[in-house]
Amino acid sequence: MDGENLSLGEEFLLVGFSDLPHLQAPLFASFLLIYLMTLAGNLLIMTTIYCDARLHTPMYFFLTNLSFIDISYTSVIFPPMLAHFFLDGTYISLTECLLQAYFFMFVLSTEVVLLTVMAYDRYVAICNPLRYMTIMNKGVCMQLVVFSWTVGFVDALPHTVLISGLSFCKSHTINHFFCDVAALMKMSCSSTSRIETVTYILGAIVTMTSFVLIITSYINIVSSIRQIAAKGGTPKAFSTCASHLTVVILFYASLCSTYMRPASTYSMKENKILSLTYIAITPLCNPIIYTLKNAEFKNVLMKEKNTA
Repeated sequence: MDGENLSLGEEFLLVGFSDLPHLQAPLFASFLLIYLMTLAGNLLIMTTIYCDARLHTPMYFFLTNLSFIDISYTSVIFPPMLAHFFLDGTYISLTECLLQAYFFMFVLSTEVVLLTVMAYDRYVAICNPLRYMTIMNKGVCMQLVVFSWTVGFVDALPHTVLISGLSFCKSHTINHFFCDVAALMKMSCSSTSRIETVTYILGAIVTMTSFVLIITSYINIVSSIRQIAAKGGTPKAFSTCASHLTVVILFYASLCSTYMRPASTYSMKENKILSLTYIAITPLCNPIIYTLKNAEFKNVLMKEKNTA
């Protein structure tokens, strides 16, 4: 198939980690453990929040959505990736590849916007505590979540449509464990300048705008905290900001280092490792960060444990 154009009915070969035969067993065990821990941690958060009325607040509503997102994109990547360890690579049609790439971009963009919404929630909780429940009422919270998913859905469409029009004549082998957009662009013999332009424009509109809004929220949060501290107090919601800020830094650092650069500088081996940061590490760390740093959530878990 090398040297020929691929149509939507033909296939790519996903190499996965089959190029590291001496590490197959430890890698499989590690990724399986990470996946199971990610599922367990995020399901624990969702179940605990759903079952305890004390956690039915805007912050935990957004956290439930974040956990659902983490479960979604790890589940679309990890099961096929784990199957690679029992096969000498896995064949996937171009149509399936585009669907996987679209869904992954969809939930990734949704998480970008949702993290911004969570920053706004913390801003209102600290800067306008007396009006918090009025501003962040159920209707507003639902609208913000729907907006996050809508932006993700729309943001992923242009990339997928443009990639479906590329010719893939260089190779049919993808040295990756999933259909990464950057990998598909690298393999194409067509010009990818239009897709790169779209990527940078949408990146500026969605990712960078979200990042600026998060920074703006935290500038106002820090300013309010300093004023409260000068009066000898500490805002009750302050502890939750550290958890959210840690997740934001980890997420944006890995995302920008992977995608916000020209396709000409793309290295499949390098990006295969970088991708593990936001696909494996971030969804695994999110439940740990939020539960370890959150006294209220830990108290609920301890009471449920004692009750059981």
